[in-house]
Amino acid sequence: MKSMLAIASTITLVALAGCSSQIDRKTASGSYKYTETKEGKGLVVPADLSAPSFSRDFELPELGENADPSLVGKNLIIQSPALVLPLVTGSHVEEGRSSATIWFDQVDDSQPLDEAIWNSLLSFLDEEGIGVENFDAENNVLVTDWMRMTKELDSPWYQWSDVESEISRRFEFSLEMKPHGRSAALSVDLKDYKEKTADKVIDEVSGLEERREEVSVLNQVIGHYEYQIQLEETRRIARIRQGLQTEMGFNSDGDAAYIVSSQYDVVWPRTLLVLRKLGFDVKDLDKSTGLLFVRYNGADNKWWDGLFSGDDTLLEKGDYRLKVAAAGENRTSITFMDDESVPFEPNQVSDLYSTFAEVMSEDNLDI
Repeated sequence: MKSMLAIASTITLVALAGCSSQIDRKTASGSYKYTETKEGKGLVVPADLSAPSFSRDFELPELGENADPSLVGKNLIIQSPALVLPLVTGSHVEEGRSSATIWFDQVDDSQPLDEAIWNSLLSFLDEEGIGVENFDAENNVLVTDWMRMTKELDSPWYQWSDVESEISRRFEFSLEMKPHGRSAALSVDLKDYKEKTADKVIDEVSGLEERREEVSVLNQVIGHYEYQIQLEETRRIARIRQGLQTEMGFNSDGDAAYIVSSQYDVVWPRTLLVLRKLGFDVKDLDKSTGLLFVRYNGADNKWWDGLFSGDDTLLEKGDYRLKVAAAGENRTSITFMDDESVPFEPNQVSDLYSTFAEVMSEDNLDI
């Protein structure tokens, strides 16, 4: 008898657990009988008596014109609000803004900000297999094709078959650029929504669900953008650590210089690594102008000391300057100068070339 009761209790618990649905987890627990409560009548005071004073501290405010009176009981979702996640460096959100919007500030000057944002969005859509219905680059508006997804719906525990729902959505992305072009706001609006099950089709959602859909897709776009940035940074570091080929040449002013076969953004940090290994300390630097203020302290390596010391000293300890400048699409010039910005003579540049080029060509320099 006790065994039968235990089995019956277990079945009851399973049944109750199975009846829990996603809606139940999104709404308040407890009874909803309060939704059936009618508003009581006010206190009726006889004409020959004085009305008592009433406190208005707990009086409920009137509903606004745009309020939805149906949002009570199970129709009222109590989930925490969907939040836009500013994961990208230089991104932020505006407090109190109801739309799904994120602001980007330009931190990378390799390409215009609007071009970088659109390229990232198009890359995301392509990876997800989502088409583009319309892209108006001049007006900064993009409308996607239908995004389709299938999800399994909660069903009673006693139904052995799964109930599936197909959800289709179309979004409009718009980009608002500041006049200076270094800040932009990317916003998304839900244009169309369809949810189809075996027995019905839903083509409308509440304002809360609409925002949740918009924030969800915007966060996916932001995550993809951040992933692309991190991926490019990993590739850039790999290029910096790789050895680069160097040859003798001249800078744009006709001074003797080293020509490195890579772009400026790679050669600049690579040069810092090379100088450190050669015994230079960087005292100051300005990437925008390409200037490096260094001090040569000598090197620990005997082969380097042998080259720069002895009776025929090629480079004395002291302060020097270097000028790093783009010399083409994938070429960068490096000019050695004294502490008065006078370029080295061609013969001195030639004498230092073999050692400088050897270190520049080494792989896996420490960062």
